[in-house]
Formats: sequence, structure tokens, C-alpha cells
Amino acid sequence: MKILNHRLVGDDGQPFPYAASPNRGGELVPEYLVMHYTAGSSAEGSVDWLCNPVARASAHLVIARDGRITQLVPFNRIAWHAGQSQWAGRSGLNGCSIGIELDNAGHLERAGGRWISTASKRVYADDDVLVANHKHDRPGTPPSGWHEYSEAQIAAAIEVGLVLMAKYALKDVLGHEDIAPGRKADPGPAFPSLSFRARLMGREDEALEVYLTSADLNVRVGPGTEYAILSGSPLPTGTRVAVLEQQGLWWRVDVLDNVAGVMDMVGWCHSRYLVKS
Repeated sequence: MKILNHRLVGDDGQPFPYAASPNRGGELVPEYLVMHYTAGSSAEGSVDWLCNPVARASAHLVIARDGRITQLVPFNRIAWHAGQSQWAGRSGLNGCSIGIELDNAGHLERAGGRWISTASKRVYADDDVLVANHKHDRPGTPPSGWHEYSEAQIAAAIEVGLVLMAKYALKDVLGHEDIAPGRKADPGPAFPSLSFRARLMGREDEALEVYLTSADLNVRVGPGTEYAILSGSPLPTGTRVAVLEQQGLWWRVDVLDNVAGVMDMVGWCHSRYLVKS
């Protein structure tokens, strides 16, 4: 894919599907890429809503769970995706960022033995849910459910993200949760934020130490055996992980390899079973 006249175009020269949203502002010189989840039940429904003047919200792109991309606003026009937000001394990130919405239900609640979206009331299978804490949760907060992203969706986001970074020389990749902490939780813990940013900007920029597992190793939602084990555990011997933070012998890691079909995993494991790469 490539960008022509601030529209996303395939290598065959055909533009990607475009649904013009009236919810837009003036000229944009983008500096950041901001990732979101829709908190909806379908990409089509989210596109329709973001094109509705009543919504007073929009994004530059919506990416469906099968990887289909729909553009709503040209990349040189302001989309209304960030709201009240701040980053690096800037306020109102709508005026300096490109917004991508991923079709994802977001935060889910457990009721009657099922995972349910409080917004749509749709039920999600356990296999489609990550049980984890949000990075902004207070210590001691019990983990909750988060709708998993699909492989096709993440692959599409990476591809378009690389094109946007190259075209507009963007400074950074952010989540809505980063620029509006306490108000917004998207894209949430199910989104591979660290590896996604590293892929778009170059992992060298992350300056993280890489280790290998020396035995099959469980990854947990918190620093201790009392915390739940993440889906995809145990990591096979020889799995690569990057260390994000340390609490004594328990280390929070970003799993760099695809394990048991899980594209990205961030959690806690015991450092006894990690050796320097």
C-alpha cells in the first residue's frame, strides 16, 4: 500500500474503501499516530457511527477484524478521535495526530459465567478474551476481561502504520490511554502496544534487554504465583522476552515470539528461568 493525495491506495493504484465522515476539522500536519478500539460490535457499525454527524467523532481509518481497512478522513485533515488529551506538552491531540480505530469490544465484564460487553450486551467466548490488568490500574485491582485483537487486524495495522510513519515522519506511536489516562482505556492490554511501537519505530529505539527462557515458563497478570496465568502459557524453552520492569525476582516481560497462536503477550514471570540472550 501507499499514500497518494493523503488517501490510502493499494499497490495496484486502487484506493481503499472510503466513507467520508463529516466529523472533521481543518488542515492537519500529523506528528503522532494514536491507536484506539471502537468498543463496538462490528467494523461496519463503527464506520456508520463515525460518519454520523450526531456522533461528533471520527478517525482517519477503521480496521476490521479480518484486516479490511476503511478510510473516513484524509490524512491531511483533522479527525475527531482524541478528545481532551495531552502529550509532551501538547494539548488537544486531534490537531497533530492520525487516529486508527480497531474493531474491538474493549473492556468486558463477567456476568453469569460469560464475558459481556457493557456497551453492546454481546457475549464473547472465553478464547476471545484476555484476562489482565490495565497498565493504569491501581495496585491490587483484580484483572478483568479484554477483547482479543485478531492476527489479520494487527498485521493490517502494522502495514498501514509503517506506511504512515514513512510518509509523514511521525514522532511516536501512542494509545488513547496514554494521551487521556483515567478517561480512556483503549487500546487496552490486549493490544500489543510495545511490540507494535517497536515494529513501527525500530526495536532498537526501545533499548530493552532480551532474555531467553531456560525452561517452560508461565506468564502471569501480576508479580506472584497468586496471579492468574495468561493465555499462551507456558512459554516453551528458548522463547525470547524483553524485560520491561522488575519487582524483586519477578519481572514484567514482553514476549517477542509467537507462542501457541498468541501474537503478543505482556505479563510477569519469575526471573530464575530467564537467561541473557
